[in-house]
Amino acid sequence: MTTKDNVHGEGNYEASRKYNEATKRFVQAGRVEQAARDAEPASEADALQMAAAEAEGKRHAKEEDPALSRKAARRGGSQRSDIDSPEQAPDSPPAPMPGEQE
Repeated sequence: MTTKDNVHGEGNYEASRKYNEATKRFVQAGRVEQAARDAEPASEADALQMAAAEAEGKRHAKEEDPALSRKAARRGGSQRSDIDSPEQAPDSPPAPMPGEQE
């Protein structure tokens, strides 16, 4: 194994590059819509099972990425109070990002 093969400090750069290239090819091939349709639940039981699995995964998550709620607020989307940090009041506006004016 060469030194180049063993570079994994903050991630595997080669694997990341391959993943990004494959994802780009997948999107450019126009296969996203079909894949989304194929992933839909086939029955109400499947939908319930998928929702339960998602809830279980979220239960184990440490916290939601606060950047997601800031992005939704900037786009004019609703800001879910269940993902806000506990220090922020539900009706208070999001804190400005560094370099932004209040």
